[in-house]
Amino acid sequence: MMDIQYILKQLPHRYPFLLVDKVLELEPNQRIRAVKNVTFNEPFFTGHFPGRPVMPGVLILEALAQAAGLLAFDAMGQVPDENNIYYFVGIDGARFKRPVEPGDQLLLDVNIDRVRGGIWRFNAVGRVGEEVAAEAQLMCTMRHVGD
Repeated sequence: MMDIQYILKQLPHRYPFLLVDKVLELEPNQRIRAVKNVTFNEPFFTGHFPGRPVMPGVLILEALAQAAGLLAFDAMGQVPDENNIYYFVGIDGARFKRPVEPGDQLLLDVNIDRVRGGIWRFNAVGRVGEEVAAEAQLMCTMRHVGD
């Protein structure tokens, strides 16, 4: 299990955009299971939606992508820095099956599907308990952005 201190060393994201709280399992070069604890004080709940707060689907996908980033960085044996950024390059087959609400614990299950030409493809599923909240194939790549 990897705590928030490990995650902060591995991902460049910070509040309010860090969407992974803990890594429960990591099988190198294969899969990761992480957690996003969804709380009422998340800044997006103020406007999405007043009276019936729901985590935006794009942020569920972002949480899954951050878990995918942790898996990829572990597989590459490196961490991002100011000269290298891990970007989304595609999302296929995104489906949203259940709303994610304050008090839910969003389990982030991500498996490496393939790596080709610097593009990583992941199969990703977000669950609340046993119920699928969202699923998608995510494609990401590392890009050099420094001087």
